[in-house]
Amino acid sequence: MNRMARSATAVKTLAGLSFKRERAVLRSGMAPVAGADEAGRGPLAGPVVAAAVILDPKRIPAGLDDSKKLTATRREALFDEICATAEVSVVMAPPSRIDRDNIRQATLWALANAVKGLPADPRLVFVDGNDRPPLECEVEMVIGGDGLIASIAAASIVAKVTRDRLMVGLGAAFPGYGFERHMGYGTAEHGAALRRLGPCRHHRTSFAPVRAQQLVLFETEMLEIEAEPLVDALV
Repeated sequence: MNRMARSATAVKTLAGLSFKRERAVLRSGMAPVAGADEAGRGPLAGPVVAAAVILDPKRIPAGLDDSKKLTATRREALFDEICATAEVSVVMAPPSRIDRDNIRQATLWALANAVKGLPADPRLVFVDGNDRPPLECEVEMVIGGDGLIASIAAASIVAKVTRDRLMVGLGAAFPGYGFERHMGYGTAEHGAALRRLGPCRHHRTSFAPVRAQQLVLFETEMLEIEAEPLVDALV
């Protein structure tokens, strides 16, 4: 390998992150290999978004890293490059599924279906974390994988950008909650909006802060209903 080729390879990933584990799997004959990750397990509103990515070994985007460590501008640029050079699949589990199944099951469902939605069936999938999604192919769980494995990092970027764009759209459709700023997370701004406006249909009613606010609104409504006959009598 000449000096120019070595330099080009060196900038493909950031410190600690590489395509080495995928390349080892490919050399063993297990192709293709994918990475999968999710965004949005913790928020009070919006879906959990899962992405699966099969990177082209010859066209790995430079500067891949855990999406949380990148600026929004850099994530957007890498998102476009990943979608242009890799095979990508995205699946969202909406609040209704989260409330019905719980966030863990909804996340595993989204991860599994993101992998199943890839144009090619992977022989092995690297997944961030320690919770295995229900897949028939080989699965390797990697804690902190979005900062170690290029395919997982790519999936984390796709999931994060997709979800952020969706939450910006929800911010425009449901003004007052500030979704476009906090992305549905439980910030002070979001808490104040919940107390002022109550939950909307994109909130996760099974999450304690939202459920508590629902109870407050219900109790307030019941007090108002009970007071109506007294008001009528006085009138």
